Amino acid sequence: MGTKQNHIHAVQRLCFLLRAVLLTVLLCGPSHVASDSDELIPSSWQLWKSNHGVSYDEMDDVQRRGIWEGNMQEIDDNNQGFFMGTKMFTMSMNKYGDLTKEEFQVLQGAMIDAQFVKRGKNVSARRLRHNAVRLGAAAVDHRQAGYVTEVKDQGYCGSCWAFSTTGAIEGQISKKTGQLISLSEQNLVDCSKAYGTYGCNGAWMANAYDYVVKNGLQSTSTYPYTSVDTQPCFYDSKLAVAHVKDYRFIPKGDEQALADAVATIGPITVAIDADHSSFLFYSSGIYNEPSCNPNNLSHAVLLVGYGSEGGQDYWLIKNSWGSSWGEGGYMRLIRDGSNTCGIASYSLYPIL
Repeated sequence: MGTKQNHIHAVQRLCFLLRAVLLTVLLCGPSHVASDSDELIPSSWQLWKSNHGVSYDEMDDVQRRGIWEGNMQEIDDNNQGFFMGTKMFTMSMNKYGDLTKEEFQVLQGAMIDAQFVKRGKNVSARRLRHNAVRLGAAAVDHRQAGYVTEVKDQGYCGSCWAFSTTGAIEGQISKKTGQLISLSEQNLVDCSKAYGTYGCNGAWMANAYDYVVKNGLQSTSTYPYTSVDTQPCFYDSKLAVAHVKDYRFIPKGDEQALADAVATIGPITVAIDADHSSFLFYSSGIYNEPSCNPNNLSHAVLLVGYGSEGGQDYWLIKNSWGSSWGEGGYMRLIRDGSNTCGIASYSLYPIL
């Protein structure tokens, strides 16, 4: 298996080398006198704006272009490291290319003051271990079991907490009934503020679970996502398709218990430190950010499995930034027992 993965990595790095050579030829090739046609060739910045339907006035354009070019340089530097074998993952430019750091933090949506964090009852790590040993799963991918809905996109709203919450409930309903139903994040965004959530400004997921325990939840089909938190609550209990009795936390910082939980229970709601440009522009491979802080939980995602590639273990997480981000909307995060990016710091699941 190791030889096969090494070959795959070699092919990936060769692709980056060819790209670098092509850029060198294009940027550093023989000089020539500029013609009128040269001026009509759009820059990479112009192409990016066109592809993403972005436009600015002249002053803003200069500022945004500077941000975009800085991000592009960081992406290229990382990918050069991947080619040289010093990086385990690739990065690529995406629709977030001109965001400021403050705008990126809003996008994450879980950055609520830690003093207000809500926790609840813990599941027994010993019981999880016992069940996992009986199961004996070396790798888990709940997408294959039909427990995971399509990749969704929260838009420019910090509602990741809602997507992480619905994802785990969707998994439990599918596990229990065999029906995979897309649940309404907008229902949570609009209606759970009395339970301690903050719409597009983030929330802790336990507060979202409290709302569902008391009220239930509609499907996406009857309560569609709008990516705003300024509309009233339209919840109709007659249309509720999800009901939760309670929820349980996995013991804080216990990666083994987290692995046992995802193996034996299903998709798990988790919070991580995503406050890094390497996360924002992650494209493929096993993500390993040395600056990750397990105490800086800034983003909510859904843990849907774990596995190993080339001798390196990883977690499989589902993000809510659309399928064009990462590996089709997913990320493989390094799993090395050090609670990387706080993956095991705040994790919980629903009980139907």
